[in-house]
Amino acid sequence: MDYSEDVKKYTSNVNTAAVDAIVKYCGIALKGKDSQFVAMTDPAEVKRVVDGFCAKKLGLAAGAAEAAVRAAGEKMKADKTKHRVTVYYLVAEATGTMGKLA
Repeated sequence: MDYSEDVKKYTSNVNTAAVDAIVKYCGIALKGKDSQFVAMTDPAEVKRVVDGFCAKKLGLAAGAAEAAVRAAGEKMKADKTKHRVTVYYLVAEATGTMGKLA
């Protein structure tokens, strides 16, 4: 899948190096039928994103991370399938932490 194309639906000037870094970070999770998507309606899934990617990779505090994840979900609400890579990208973009993806 070309994740950059999915990201382009929600933002302009896509940083393909950042997309590639997120794909590498996610690794095998992107192979799973369910794990390649973020279920925004599942509080446990949102918490996993906040506690995992947002805290560990981006160094975000829980409150800021949850707000950014919710904002990404709102931006993508018309799309039933919220690709994990796109959500992560939008979170990094919104929080100014793109530099931590390299």
